[in-house]
Amino acid sequence: MTTDSELSMDDQSLADFCAKHGVDITPNKDRGVCKVVKWQGVDTEKPMIGDKVYVHYTGKLLNGKKFDSSMDRKEPFTFNLGKGQVIKAWDIGVATMQRGEVCWFLCKPEYAYGTAGSPPKIPPNSALLFEVELLNFKGEELTEDGGIVRRIKVKGEGFSNPNEGATVSVHIQGSCNGRVFDKRDVCFVVGEAEDVSVPLGVDRAMEKMQKGECCLLYLKPKYGFGKEGRPKMDVGPNAELVYEVTLKSFEKAKEPWEMDLKEKLELAVLVKQKGTQYFKAACYPQAVIQYQRIVCWLEMECGLGAEQQQSVKTLLLVAQLNLALCHLRLREYAQAVENCNKVIELDERNEKALYRRGEARLLRNEFSLAMDDFQQVLEVNPSNRAARGQICICQRKIREHHERDKKIYANMFQKFAEHDAKARKLKRKDESDTPEESDLGAKKQCPSEDHP
Repeated sequence: MTTDSELSMDDQSLADFCAKHGVDITPNKDRGVCKVVKWQGVDTEKPMIGDKVYVHYTGKLLNGKKFDSSMDRKEPFTFNLGKGQVIKAWDIGVATMQRGEVCWFLCKPEYAYGTAGSPPKIPPNSALLFEVELLNFKGEELTEDGGIVRRIKVKGEGFSNPNEGATVSVHIQGSCNGRVFDKRDVCFVVGEAEDVSVPLGVDRAMEKMQKGECCLLYLKPKYGFGKEGRPKMDVGPNAELVYEVTLKSFEKAKEPWEMDLKEKLELAVLVKQKGTQYFKAACYPQAVIQYQRIVCWLEMECGLGAEQQQSVKTLLLVAQLNLALCHLRLREYAQAVENCNKVIELDERNEKALYRRGEARLLRNEFSLAMDDFQQVLEVNPSNRAARGQICICQRKIREHHERDKKIYANMFQKFAEHDAKARKLKRKDESDTPEESDLGAKKQCPSEDHP
């Protein structure tokens, strides 16, 4: 850490100081990036590969000329560490910092903008001096809802990742509230990790990992063991989990374009059975994965013979109908409507699709649309008593909705009326309290008062 006298140095002296006393933080130890800590951080934790980091910085040439500063923009700069989104010196340097730390980096050209520079502000072959403050960092969110957060401890090799259906060999260590409940080597098929009691969040992260990667996965209950927990592992309901996962090896599954139609149809039958197995076990997210694979394989098939086309259509109808049912169970009603629409595109009088779309719309409070769906179900099958019952529910909900609206509007109009009445009353009061200036003026001009 620097002293007060060192803090007051000019830029050239500071650059010289960093070159002489800075710590070489490059992997090759070629003094390409030398670091001097100005202020220590507030904790010992450091960002990991893939973390989103928030920094303030000022960059200068060695002649002291400032070429950029986030402070001038009054907005922190953010990037994902170790992903090549910034110059090499930053990926190396920020990884050594603690939250709250302020430091200087002296960077050789090959760790900055190289022989090309960054015209017009940074000339070719420029060494640079940065002052960087690490404000905060957080793990990479692998899902839109933030339910799976990854922090990479050891970067993997190559650019290939497991795909859906790949066979992976991993080492896992699961913990809950600091207690390790699972530690083992295990193999599983991506999309079927539940078969070996590996949670959904670990399964979903596989497609983002590379061979040799070791990462920490922070799982919300939805991506862990859910509201049921996992009693045999002594994990309670709605538990948040942390898994350390190392991908030792994997064998990719065939991609859709690598299979002919015959192979796709054969696999689709097996995958449908797997999805049904998960559905019956109430593992709805896992069932969704299986049914979605069928859609991925067959949805774009065209130019087929009549028999092949019918086989494809039958499997797609089943997959989309089952997806709709899964999304209903997961309370993902918009997605359920979308799946039903896909079925209706193939078969406009499909009784199950119309009924399930009606259910989803009813649960979204789209009562009129839901009632239309249930009425179409009766057109297809007049003896569907469940649809008649749902129509009654829709009618009741519509009446309740109208009654509620009438009360809301009645109260609204009553408040408006009271407000207007109060305003009129205040206006009358103001008028009665106002002096009649014109009359007073007239009295002053009265001859009997101006003359004795």
